[in-house]
Amino acid sequence: MSANYCRARELVLKHGWNSTCYQILNPGIELWFSSDGNAVIGYLTRKKVRVVAGAPVCALEHLAGALAEWEAACSRARVGVCYFGAEARIRTLLADMPGYSVVSLGAQPNWDPQCWASIFDGDKSLRAQRSRAANKGIRVTEWADTSHSSDLGLRYCLQAWLLTRGLPPMHFLVEPQTLDHKEDRRVFVAEKAGAVVGFLVLSPIPQRQGWLTEQFPRGVHAPNGTVEILMDTAIRAVAASGAEYVTMGIVPLSLHALPNLGSNPNWLEILAKWVRAHGRRFYNFDGLDRFKSKFHPQEWEPIVVISKEPQFSVKTLLAIAAAFSDGSPTWAMSRAILKAARQELRWAIRSTNGGQQN
Repeated sequence: MSANYCRARELVLKHGWNSTCYQILNPGIELWFSSDGNAVIGYLTRKKVRVVAGAPVCALEHLAGALAEWEAACSRARVGVCYFGAEARIRTLLADMPGYSVVSLGAQPNWDPQCWASIFDGDKSLRAQRSRAANKGIRVTEWADTSHSSDLGLRYCLQAWLLTRGLPPMHFLVEPQTLDHKEDRRVFVAEKAGAVVGFLVLSPIPQRQGWLTEQFPRGVHAPNGTVEILMDTAIRAVAASGAEYVTMGIVPLSLHALPNLGSNPNWLEILAKWVRAHGRRFYNFDGLDRFKSKFHPQEWEPIVVISKEPQFSVKTLLAIAAAFSDGSPTWAMSRAILKAARQELRWAIRSTNGGQQN
């Protein structure tokens, strides 16, 4: 591990409050440290905009100073800056200041883990899904220390799951490659007859005694209910350890977002509606919203972007999209369209062959 990674990890474990705090340690994210060493920021530079993962990681009393120093550095570098996933602390400082714009691009569902058991057990459908998975032979255990051979099972499951996605793997705050750094994460694994069919990675939010369900891949042979039994087992486990907060993370363009917390321009609202209506082939926003909703979140927290510009711009939106797509959003969509076309061709050939056999 690099010296910067170790410095950043120490700060995250000491001061991490934002739900995305641990994700700044993910591969590919650049790190900036304040001159006094009391703050770290994780970011990516795209389209001459520095897209920050959440907010500076530091003690609350150092937040204003870290922001001032960071934005001065951005100004010297002649780049813009925005804070994606800005939560209450940074919103309190910046949202009403002149020269900043605030928009809502989604929401994330949250729970008090101490209430989880009653919420889950109170839903007949969730109980049925858990029982269905258990009856199909699914067993969930926490893997505190994975050996190289068992780790291969997780990686195979992850790669098989990624192949089923409409879009190429996304990165930044939805990075799929988290298995190389499991020091502080908790990993719960669903197995059937000894084979890994799914797993759940939880990342810490230390200052809130909380956890982020960073990813929950499932293999092609995972029966219905696998994710439900994984979630239930994991959240009961962290509740037993005294956790006070759990979030399932970002739902882009969630209908649970509260636009009154930002002043979304008309063009952004129109674009969001168009993407929800026509982008389902590549990313099922509404399906993800419904899936996370069925666990009955106690709160939907808006995913807010604060941009240092009087009005939120198309350039900043493209920079955010480029951060998640690890490059050009247009190229990522083109690859997705090509993948979909190949699948359509395979289905057509299969259908034709089946018709000829009849």
